[in-house]
Order: sequence, then C-alpha cells, then structure tokens
Amino acid sequence: MASTFAVLADPQRRRILDVLRDGERPVNDLVDGLSVSQPTVSKHLKVLREAGLVEVRRDAQRRLYRLRPGPLAEVDAWLAPYRRMWEESLDALERRLDAIDQGDDGTDHTEDSDDRKDGDS
Repeated sequence: MASTFAVLADPQRRRILDVLRDGERPVNDLVDGLSVSQPTVSKHLKVLREAGLVEVRRDAQRRLYRLRPGPLAEVDAWLAPYRRMWEESLDALERRLDAIDQGDDGTDHTEDSDDRKDGDS
C-alpha cells in the first residue's frame, strides 16, 4: 500500500485515474484530455500499471487503459477509520452549532440590530 500512496502522490497520475474513472480510454484520449505530451502520459501509465492501478489491453492498433479498483479499495479500507473520526467530529460540530442556534448554550443570541442602528445615528 505504501507504493500506492507514492504513486498517487503525483498530481498527473491522479488526473489520469480521474479520467479513467469514467471508463476505458486509449492513450491518445488521455494525451488530448490532459494536455500533456504522449511520452509523459506513457511514462505515468507505466508507473500506474506497475502499481496495479491500471491495466491495458490491445485493441487492433490501440492500447486501451482502464482502472483497476483493487489497490484503491485497499487505500479506502485504510482510510475508513479516519473517515469515521472526521464524521464523528463533524457530527459533534453540527450538534454544537444547532444548540447555539437554538439558544441551548446558555448565551443570549437575540438580534442586536436595533441597538446598532440607534448607536450609529
């Protein structure tokens, strides 16, 4: 999994994966869609292929690349506890903000707009 993170650290490779998320693509589509040179795309595809993140098949004269979800599922499984932690933190924040909106936090949240208008005159 460490090698997966190293591969995903490169923004160009992440962009390639983003494009492949929509389905199988030939190299030329990736070159056109990413506005980078063909050798650059090929270099990144080789790294992605060696990491098991993409696979390639030949179709006549073209090489078609597609996403392999397995390594990404491993990363997702590793991230799951962190996702739960953030969800719990955000839920607690939401409860706190709801309590503030409802005045349950012990402070007065009445509008001071009339007082400000009088002081500005």
